[in-house]
Amino acid sequence: MSTEPKPTSPIKTIGPGSKVGLIGLGLMGKPMGHNLLKAGFQLHVWNRTPSRADSLVAVGAKLENSPRDVAVASDVLLTIVSDPPALEEVLWGRPGKDTGALAALRPGSLYIDSSTVSPALARTVAAACAERRVAFLDAPVTGGTWGAEKGELVFMVGGQPEVLKAAEPVLSVLGKRWFHLGPNGAGQTIKLAMNLILALQVDALAEALALVTAAGLEGQKLVEVMQSSMARAAVLDVKAPLLLKGEYPPSFPLRLMHKDMGLALDLARETGVALPAGAAAFATYSAVKAKAQEDLDYAAVMKFWQR
Repeated sequence: MSTEPKPTSPIKTIGPGSKVGLIGLGLMGKPMGHNLLKAGFQLHVWNRTPSRADSLVAVGAKLENSPRDVAVASDVLLTIVSDPPALEEVLWGRPGKDTGALAALRPGSLYIDSSTVSPALARTVAAACAERRVAFLDAPVTGGTWGAEKGELVFMVGGQPEVLKAAEPVLSVLGKRWFHLGPNGAGQTIKLAMNLILALQVDALAEALALVTAAGLEGQKLVEVMQSSMARAAVLDVKAPLLLKGEYPPSFPLRLMHKDMGLALDLARETGVALPAGAAAFATYSAVKAKAQEDLDYAAVMKFWQR
């Protein structure tokens, strides 16, 4: 039986015209904001770099001065930031500065975090929200920037079923599917496991391409055979062309995949599970990240064999 705390205030009904706060306007957040505006939501935004809000402000969003101001203005708060420290700063503010969003959330409001962080942090946020009688979901996303632009994201959700039901008018604007996976923290657990698989798949393809080319064959020949065999995978449809061309524009940045792999390994240590393949791949990604001079896609793991 779940011991997850339940909010004691009724959740406010959400629909077009409701006030949605969005914190984090990166590769995924900005197109999510545009979809919310198109659906008729009133949008209040904040980003560490204010200029990233320009295209949203131009079509009706209001740029706020702090995360706290966004929370004050919102019936629903949505965050999608880069890592656990960024989320903690958004929610609790910096020491001595009253800028955090968490303390400004009203009883009966709804908070959805679509960042990728640790399950432990998601549970900490859930407990803090329950104290304020705020409904909370951890709902990290997948689908890439193309999915964010088209409203075709997939949400992995941890939280109470009734909270997810209340959030559906927002999620349906942003995504094509959402999965209720268990109590708070479950969404983050599944997201970390899934990203670990994606990282391993791309790392395995990079290794195989290195082997094939070292033997004097064209890497494209390997990819052609894979696409007609059991080795075919959807992620390779997207990443194989990048590896073959040696071009890595960041649709999913290496720095974020590296962060997610680190969180997965942290969770493995907490649960006592050995991840030997994950640990080996993490070392490879770490070596590439340490030498990167620009923001690259995680397919740039191929650079490990191109020294």
